[in-house]
Amino acid sequence: MKKDVLLVDGYNIIGAWPELQELKKEDFAQARDRLIERMAEFQANKGWRVIVVFDAHLVPGIEKRKKQYRVEVVFTRENETADERIEKLVSELSNRLTQIHVATSDLVEQWVVFAQGALRISARELEIAMKEVDYLIAQSVRNSREERPLSKIPLSEEVATAFEKMRRGEQ
Repeated sequence: MKKDVLLVDGYNIIGAWPELQELKKEDFAQARDRLIERMAEFQANKGWRVIVVFDAHLVPGIEKRKKQYRVEVVFTRENETADERIEKLVSELSNRLTQIHVATSDLVEQWVVFAQGALRISARELEIAMKEVDYLIAQSVRNSREERPLSKIPLSEEVATAFEKMRRGEQ
């Protein structure tokens, strides 16, 4: 069975998605975290392995890797761009049982990874895919709420709210 891997050019996507562009103006780190959260939702819904790559080529130091929400996050080493790291990952991860997808709107990078056998996903296409994921998550939440058993004792909204607060430890 073929596995799918999504490699995300982090700063390219942040610069392309309106939600993340606005967040970046206020707090760059928060925009990075939000992208990782969104990719975790994608990963949970699609079941793909997701690796988000951020440039750190202007920052002295070694490559940093971490897992956040089951998403692999890579900060490149000094003098290495995200594009270079993505190209290496495409080469390392490619095999007959793995389909690599690269999310970037950098046209040159799209052609390079396409030549290596990866499929490209533009920032806009990924944003559209995320809207579909959002819809599926909302549908799942609605379905689980509808399946929730109702109380056998009729309760007023006020009493039900009080019980819910007690259940959450808020009172």
